Amino acid sequence: MFTSRHVSLELPPAVVRDLARRYAEPHRAYHTAAHIAEVLRWFDWTAERTGWQDPVDVYLAIVFHDAIYDPLASDNEARSTALARDAIAASPRTQALIQLTARHATISPTDVEGDHDAAQFLDCDIAILAAPPDRFDEYDAAIAVEYRAVPADKFRAGRGAFLRALLTRPRIYLSELFHAELDRTARDNLIRVLARY
Repeated sequence: MFTSRHVSLELPPAVVRDLARRYAEPHRAYHTAAHIAEVLRWFDWTAERTGWQDPVDVYLAIVFHDAIYDPLASDNEARSTALARDAIAASPRTQALIQLTARHATISPTDVEGDHDAAQFLDCDIAILAAPPDRFDEYDAAIAVEYRAVPADKFRAGRGAFLRALLTRPRIYLSELFHAELDRTARDNLIRVLARY
């Protein structure tokens, strides 16, 4: 579990068990261990194309970034950061990367200019936006399941605003690699799905 072809770090077994338990919580439909595995596949894909400056820090940020996930909370990233710090003495760099995931809808390329790893890390996390249409629809439906406690009209308004914010950005993806490879497909998915919202 939580494996990468490009990082050979072994997490302590107790940490792996705790993370596996967290990612299997019953309220999760998308933010599960499968999401982490998918992000790690993009991490490996990126490693083979442009590389990482600090691959271990990025790897750990991927593994921990959704460890605490309550759709109704606003401090998931801060609590996931604290968990990484307490569980594995995560570096300040790993902690900063986890915190960045709170800003997916508002961050711009200039916010991470010169920070190759931060841009690519954030792009790996939202690479799902460029999935084939049926996979994108599964993702979108899973997010709705996670927010089932929110009234439907309120969820549609919030989700629609998030997706529109991504679509109206000049670049959905922050790094040159992801922008060139995935932006057009992600934009097509967002245009198509926003008709529901």
